[in-house]
Amino acid sequence: MSDSSPTVHEVFPYLRVKGADEAIRFYTNVFGAKERFRLAEPSGRIGHAELELGNVVLMVSEEYPEYGILGPQESGSTGAAIHLHCENADALTERAVAAGATLIREPADQFYGERSATIRDPFGHEWLLGHEIEKVSPEEMQRRFNEMCASM
Repeated sequence: MSDSSPTVHEVFPYLRVKGADEAIRFYTNVFGAKERFRLAEPSGRIGHAELELGNVVLMVSEEYPEYGILGPQESGSTGAAIHLHCENADALTERAVAAGATLIREPADQFYGERSATIRDPFGHEWLLGHEIEKVSPEEMQRRFNEMCASM
């Protein structure tokens, strides 16, 4: 990388969803996000919204099929997931499922020192929900990972 390369100062996850207003309500009610603002067309379609989620700004927009902007609901898969560290992964998972999320992976203790679960929100996005249960060095993590792979 040359010295003239641009520096990245911030990263903003940007979710495209079918039903942005409902998604914003879900993220607010389940994850405790706080809406900063939204830009809506006269028809009500949300072109852009910003939510504070912990120390991150999560951006959300409605689908715009006319521009090739689609959410993951139609395909049923997504190429990314958002990992939320929380105080209690079990409680947050339960809350998300009660609010309409689909449980993908039940909460369980993981080799890397976290108790975590995976949910898919009603808008097709995957969320990894976890909390730390022990500090694990990268070397120990690798050892445990190797052990897990050998037993598969």
